[in-house]
Amino acid sequence: MADKHLVIMAGGVGSRFWPMSRPENPKQFIDILGVGRTLLQLTVDRFGDDFAPDHTWVVTSAKYQKMVREQLPGLPADNILLEPCMRNTAPCIAYVIWKIRQRHPDAVVVVSPSDHFVVNTDEFRRVVSKGLDFVEGTSKVLTLGMTPTRPETGYGYIQGGKVAEGDVLNVKAFKEKPSLEVAVSYLAEGGYYWNSGIFLWEAKTAEAALREFQPDVAKRMDEMAADFYTEREAETVGRVFPQCPSISIDYAVMEPLGGADVELLGRAGGVCVLPASFGWSDLGTWGSLHNQLSKDADGNAAAGAGRVSFIESHDCIVRTSSGLDIVVQGLEGCIVAEDNGTILICKKDQEQRIKQFSETLKKY
Repeated sequence: MADKHLVIMAGGVGSRFWPMSRPENPKQFIDILGVGRTLLQLTVDRFGDDFAPDHTWVVTSAKYQKMVREQLPGLPADNILLEPCMRNTAPCIAYVIWKIRQRHPDAVVVVSPSDHFVVNTDEFRRVVSKGLDFVEGTSKVLTLGMTPTRPETGYGYIQGGKVAEGDVLNVKAFKEKPSLEVAVSYLAEGGYYWNSGIFLWEAKTAEAALREFQPDVAKRMDEMAADFYTEREAETVGRVFPQCPSISIDYAVMEPLGGADVELLGRAGGVCVLPASFGWSDLGTWGSLHNQLSKDADGNAAAGAGRVSFIESHDCIVRTSSGLDIVVQGLEGCIVAEDNGTILICKKDQEQRIKQFSETLKKY
């Protein structure tokens, strides 16, 4: 496979990781795991040398351009695409697909978020390679479906259908984040996978699908493309991109393509899922970070620069950024997070309210 490309989406603000993640320095640019590499750098690392720097693309907010350049110094300037505003993942992906297609019309593309965690990188790379081989020469879209290890309510699910080829299944349905009761039923029934948000397709398939299901987005991309790779690109993107609707790639393309008998580029389209197990987590919340960290006998975990002592506490996570020493006594199922003098203490089962908690400080 001569023309494969890696696209990394790195424009989110990571509000659920407050106070460590803030709009001016979101989680993808932070060493959350305390390993000396940020989540963005770890994302590039796990793909190894399978993708050349000039075939690696990062789509991010214009205000994060400097951080991307500092953290990925080998990335060509033209491969850092800057969104002037947030418009969700469909316009984000359309922008980079149109730009890739202009110079690489036959590219095969893997799209990945920048805030995931993977334990077994060798298996991850094997699965990605297998997936790229599957989509080449077809109009199929392939998602990576993680074999669930628990009834997780924080992830969307994919229901697998009939066998498409080998281990690859046709997608029967996409499911929203379920209640605990529904998640338990998914595991009991089998055939359901966590939606990793990682997918693979030919660039021309991506363009054709967006033209089919999101003609307004495609129209804006065509207008922008006239100035790609020129000094006018930033101005044109800044003017046109905000006109795109705010819509996720799942709603824009995956669901309509998966549920319909659609022909793209004279070939049968559709969405497939490749079940995989390589120790995956979407590091979207403090709870998901807690799941990945080493724990003591009482289920407590700590990360960061300071020393942490747990006394009569269970199922807690503590993360410090400034080297503070912390003693935690009598807490059960709590998050204790400190960053630059701001401290959050809340129940893990209330972490969906963290954005709300952060906004309370604006009153003072």
